[in-house]
Amino acid sequence: MIVVVYGVSGSGKTTVGRLLAEQLDWVFLDADDFHPAANIDKLRSGTPLTDADRWPWLSVLAQKIVGLQAQGRSAVLACSALKRTYRTELGINESTVRSVLLSGSLEVIQARLGQRQHAFMATSLLQSQLATLQPSSDSLIVDIAELPEKICQQIIDDLALG
Repeated sequence: MIVVVYGVSGSGKTTVGRLLAEQLDWVFLDADDFHPAANIDKLRSGTPLTDADRWPWLSVLAQKIVGLQAQGRSAVLACSALKRTYRTELGINESTVRSVLLSGSLEVIQARLGQRQHAFMATSLLQSQLATLQPSSDSLIVDIAELPEKICQQIIDDLALG
């Protein structure tokens, strides 16, 4: 099983994804670790990525998922995956690759962004991410107002992972 935890910057993808993987004793992957240098430079400068910027990155992530599945390993991937087409590229089928959207109010997300320093994601990009986000009705949608531990338990329960 692969679980893709997606949402906008500041929604808690890395925090929840890492904790979920730890609780399940699964592999954890942070999609940010696979961005090419050109993407990181754009993001640092506050320039939103285009689809052309994202496709090679998404392809690498999809290959990682296929590789883990071929090894019979389960994993959690924290990834923005804002558009349906991006999630399709990742192989999300809600059977062997599940999706979880971390969703919250603009106020909560802005407050979180104000309290953290991301290695390269400019906080000014939140509006473009919100405009790009295409939630899927097939995804488990989790409210980020809860503590990460409670969010993980909800994911485990709702996806019957435990």
